[in-house]
Amino acid sequence: MLRIDNSSQQNPSLWETVLPPELFQMNEELTKVDKLLDDECFFAPFRQRFGTTVGRPTTAVATYLRMMYLKHRYQLGYEVLVKEVSDSLAWRRFCHLDLGDRVPDSTTLIKLTHKYGGDTVSALNDALVLKLKEGKVIRGKKLRIDTTVVESDIHHPTDTGLLNDGIRIINRVVSKLKKLVPGIGSRFVKHTRKAKKVYLGLVKVIKGRIGEDKAALKNAQDELVKITEEAIAGGRAVQAELGLLREKPPLVNRLREQLGEWIEAAEKVARQTQEVIKGNRHLPRRLVSLFDVDARPIKRGKSRADTEFGRKVLLGETDHGIITTYEVLEENPADTALLKSVVKRHKRLFRKRLKAVAGDRGFYSQANEDWLKDSGVNQASIPKRGKVGKERRSYQRQSWFKRLQRFRAGIEARISLLKRKFGLKRSRMRGSPGVNTWVGQGIFAHNLWQAARIA
Repeated sequence: MLRIDNSSQQNPSLWETVLPPELFQMNEELTKVDKLLDDECFFAPFRQRFGTTVGRPTTAVATYLRMMYLKHRYQLGYEVLVKEVSDSLAWRRFCHLDLGDRVPDSTTLIKLTHKYGGDTVSALNDALVLKLKEGKVIRGKKLRIDTTVVESDIHHPTDTGLLNDGIRIINRVVSKLKKLVPGIGSRFVKHTRKAKKVYLGLVKVIKGRIGEDKAALKNAQDELVKITEEAIAGGRAVQAELGLLREKPPLVNRLREQLGEWIEAAEKVARQTQEVIKGNRHLPRRLVSLFDVDARPIKRGKSRADTEFGRKVLLGETDHGIITTYEVLEENPADTALLKSVVKRHKRLFRKRLKAVAGDRGFYSQANEDWLKDSGVNQASIPKRGKVGKERRSYQRQSWFKRLQRFRAGIEARISLLKRKFGLKRSRMRGSPGVNTWVGQGIFAHNLWQAARIA
């Protein structure tokens, strides 16, 4: 049963009447954020998607929203968050928790985060932007756009490292199945010790590699591929044994499905490693992690920029530093193809108010510029790529164009702030749905923080 707020917040408890009120005093930021989150518009997405009157009462939505704000505002882990809220009277009041109320467990918060998902967080962001627009805090007449990369929570990918991961995870799942189902996998051979020995030897070869060591490197890679294939064959045999069982507990079924997914990923890693050994280094949809198969290698268009492994994120920011629209992208599409979507999403919230758009030269194309003018955007400040003619140079030297370019530069600082203070440097949730949720919660926390500053 969906619970919106704690009933204990309506009347002060005995402890609150006895203890000094200074102990419960929230700082100015939390006071303003608390007032913002009291609006009914933030509860509507939960009522529409998860409203039910049967079952055990859930953690109050008001408490969950405030705890997620504290988590992303101060970049806390779930367990640390629960501990800090438990120990602070001011944070308890902010989270609408009385002294006698139990703070939600970290596992409960994790399950709720996965349950509510990225679509709910996106609806919360839209509700906040509309609230600020209706309160005339922001006008939405100007929009600056840019893209960034949110890294996945994975180690730096190498083919040999991925092979070792595949061997290790297959052995782990089979070991769990052997404990649950006696007699299963009796012929399965663990390869972790052998793989570790080969992998460590390979690391030594790589660290001290010179021209004469290429043969040793190739031999080590070949041996690791063979070990992986043996682990895959053993995992397939365990799957076949499980298929002969008539009745299987739900946990065994889940582990069998997981084993199939890991085997499929390990097979792909083995194939792509064999291609690399042959000299083919241009592999489409190359797997960079077994734990986040949709993560992609992305090279940003900046000098000396390292390749990042994760997902590209499109951001649109209006006046007063409020992120009005965001999108977690699949693959690495060109910025030119993204301009229309971000403008349409902004205009969905602000209708005909948008008058100026600013972006870097990565978003430029003549078709985009013409489309903006046809859409009612009077000023489009997007520098042309490459060598520009005399007419274009004089166009870009106009005072309004340069003013909007100075406005555009502000989104670079906003991206830096999001990465340093709100967790957008690296997503701690894996998979596309998880990254959508993580990015949305970080941006929602940022917008609440910014709204409290400018309100």
